[in-house]
Amino acid sequence: MDVLLLIVFQLVKLFTTLYIGIAVARFLLQLVRADFYNPISQFIVKATNPILLPIRKVIPGLFGIDLASVVMAFIVSVLAVLVLGAIAGGGILPLTLLLIGGLFKLINIVFYLYFFSFLLIVIVSWVAPHSQNPAVEIAYSIVEPILRPIRRLIPPLGGLDFSVFFAGLGLWIVMTIFDNLTIFKSIRAVLGQIL
Repeated sequence: MDVLLLIVFQLVKLFTTLYIGIAVARFLLQLVRADFYNPISQFIVKATNPILLPIRKVIPGLFGIDLASVVMAFIVSVLAVLVLGAIAGGGILPLTLLLIGGLFKLINIVFYLYFFSFLLIVIVSWVAPHSQNPAVEIAYSIVEPILRPIRRLIPPLGGLDFSVFFAGLGLWIVMTIFDNLTIFKSIRAVLGQIL
């Protein structure tokens, strides 16, 4: 791959990953009923509406869960694998490889969204506790459903909340298991740097 093609590949990978992350964030924010008036929530809604609203006409919600945003994230993920495969010189990949690659890309982005939310919360708790920053509020909204049960098992000790540590450790274990699954190793071997 020549340098110009490599730059295009990396830019397409960056922007598709960011957009899939925004789509996943929209689903998670609706799932946890985060503050809709938060400026970051408003950005996420405006960035995803052009693709999501037509999908929502076809795929309705189910039990208060916005299935259309999950489908949108999956479609964008599959398209990202398709385009990145074509740029990398693999031509048009088979449909099953596209679907599995898109699913694995989507799962990885969910993992990293939670990872960076935990990381943001930890850093902010050291630097500026009780911050009212919109990004911090969004991160707290996303991870609070995970932290709440952990806090019941392990209450704060001496004013220190270890729930984020144990949630991050659990996420790291799940990510490690996921990365070492035989099927994921096989898909990564075939798709290489596309994922």
